[in-house]
Amino acid sequence: MDQVERARDLARLLLAESIPRRWSHSQGVGRKAESVANLVGNYASPLVSAAWLHDIGYAPDLVVTGMHQLDGARYLRDVADTDKIVCRLVANHSCAFIEARHRGLSDELASEFPPVEGLLSDALTYADMTTTPDGEPVEVHRRLAEILARYGEGDLVAESIREASPLIIGSVQRVSALVTGG
Repeated sequence: MDQVERARDLARLLLAESIPRRWSHSQGVGRKAESVANLVGNYASPLVSAAWLHDIGYAPDLVVTGMHQLDGARYLRDVADTDKIVCRLVANHSCAFIEARHRGLSDELASEFPPVEGLLSDALTYADMTTTPDGEPVEVHRRLAEILARYGEGDLVAESIREASPLIIGSVQRVSALVTGG
């Protein structure tokens, strides 16, 4: 079984029954990552694998810190013996360092899972932030507004997303420009 199939199967196992809407989102993010995987060359398989796995930290049995990026990456590293680059992508997806700072987990995140820079990180953010909770394509501004509305004013996740929005939009714009050739 290849890395992507293993990632998809693990995400299905952890999310499909316990959080079906999160599973729908993960399926959409996986498909979106597949559509841009050619942009990252030899990192196509880690990108798509991380896309399938990016939200497993929401699975009820995996929640430890309440920060899904860190909880998911720790499970992948400690239990699922997953490739280091996939763990780092999951841990840091969609500007997780901002939420980590708000939660007092910055040092843990950075020391355990150094960030992945550049196009590979941008591509995962693009896949996540252009996919609705139901797995459908969406424009990034609408996705950000949906997250803010879902969590509500004053929520730590909402405040983190608000702060991260310019960085998220930049990632989506860079990948979109490569996809459209402009």
